[in-house]
Amino acid sequence: MSAVRMSWRPLRWLFSRRAAKTLLWTVIIVVAAVGANIAGIYLVGSVAGWERWLAAAAGYFFIWRLCLYGATAYGWVWMRRRLLAREDQEGAGVQARRHLMRSEIAGVVAIVALEASQWMQG
Repeated sequence: MSAVRMSWRPLRWLFSRRAAKTLLWTVIIVVAAVGANIAGIYLVGSVAGWERWLAAAAGYFFIWRLCLYGATAYGWVWMRRRLLAREDQEGAGVQARRHLMRSEIAGVVAIVALEASQWMQG
């Protein structure tokens, strides 16, 4: 019986509140995306019409993404300054800078990959 209990310990994170919240938000976002597509198909009348509308509006979506990236970058710079000031006071500044640099690189790589995939499709 204790062997069964021990085998579940590594999976404890799976049942945490944080994991449940993340799963809930993921489901909400997926449902919203599916709902938006279904509504768009219904309003335009067909899947082909919806695809044409999406292609015609691609430039506006690109501008929207650029605005979103700009707002995210502004928020990131604001948060970064505050975090580094706090970490410098606590004496863990070098390690925090490394973590931030990794996060920044990962974020930029993710955005470039997303935009490259959009560019390759269109």
